[in-house]
Amino acid sequence: MALVPVAEALARILNGVPVSGFEPVALLEARGRTLAEALSALFFQPPFAVSAMDGYAVRAADVATVPARLMLIGESAAGRRFTGRVEAGQCVRIFTGAALPEGADAIVIQEDTWRDGDAITIRELSAHGLHVRAKGLDFAKGQKLLEPGRVLDARALTLAAAMGYGTLPCRRRPRVAILATGDELVWPGELPGPDSIMCSNSFGLAALVESAGGVPDILGIARDTQEALAAKITASDSADILITTGGASVGDHDLVAPALQAAGMTLDFWKIAMRPGKPLMFGLRDTPNVKGQRVLGLPGNPVSSLICGRLFLVPLIHAMLGHAQSAAASHIARVTAPLEANGPRTHYMRAVLETGTDNISRVTPVASQDSSLVSPLANASCLIVREVNAPAVQTGEEVAVMLIDF
Repeated sequence: MALVPVAEALARILNGVPVSGFEPVALLEARGRTLAEALSALFFQPPFAVSAMDGYAVRAADVATVPARLMLIGESAAGRRFTGRVEAGQCVRIFTGAALPEGADAIVIQEDTWRDGDAITIRELSAHGLHVRAKGLDFAKGQKLLEPGRVLDARALTLAAAMGYGTLPCRRRPRVAILATGDELVWPGELPGPDSIMCSNSFGLAALVESAGGVPDILGIARDTQEALAAKITASDSADILITTGGASVGDHDLVAPALQAAGMTLDFWKIAMRPGKPLMFGLRDTPNVKGQRVLGLPGNPVSSLICGRLFLVPLIHAMLGHAQSAAASHIARVTAPLEANGPRTHYMRAVLETGTDNISRVTPVASQDSSLVSPLANASCLIVREVNAPAVQTGEEVAVMLIDF
């Protein structure tokens, strides 16, 4: 099977992806969720004209010339409005956020007045509407303010609450089953044997899934037998996406692809033209119990696993949530060391991006690009993206970099 280019692989993974259904989510539990429907305001904001300052509510006509002497007839505070009407020659003490009394159309701030009992002297001019926040100044009842696909952050949740919503229609979060494979793996915290290595991919991928808006379900470790793999794959039946790590190559001990095919997966492609991450597998799993489960077989090397997860798994989750697809944040930077010509696979080189006092961005590749080394990836801030057959680059020349957001 020929190597599939990165862009084509992503297009095939996203082809025909169904958008998740929706469910009501309480406002307090909706942070990070994806809005499923457009929301229109249930009320005006503010719901009535309010004062923007502490002072006195007046009729602008009464203070067109100053000094003006008015009679105080009451008080309007936030949550306790003055229920009477301001007539000619009258005023009402008012506080920030309080309802503007009927008959009043302007506010004179406290500093521009002098009080003698109930007699208020206005010392500065005030015009119609001054320091008044009109009804609906922010938004009107029925106005559409939040669009579907919006990830609900602090700003959106504040707006939704102001619009009058206690629950929000949110996309159901895709469930992603994560299965590590290999006889050599041990769980972090366990004592490793002489031929063991820590299982780390599952935890990085789970964090990636959660940050993308999915629900991770770590299935543990499947040993290198068809029986063990079959049991773990069956445990993923209710998941929207199944991720496997390791065993996706073509060696005698790589049993994942045959086990997935035996469990109902139709292979779409296997191996892509990128590094790290060449042995990536994608297929659809359909059985009487499973309909349209997306299967991504990621490489076992931790760096390959995470980079492939960012490039392919995150967009897949976003597609299920109804997000508009957008490329990862990218920049142009000058390399601090020469780069040799690239070969037939897109290369994602781990690197550190810095901006100097001259405001020029410079990027330095990490010392080793070995796909099994986790510590350089943890300390990198970007990936230098070297396209297929890109020519050599000399120190100071520009390259494209993708910011690491995982």
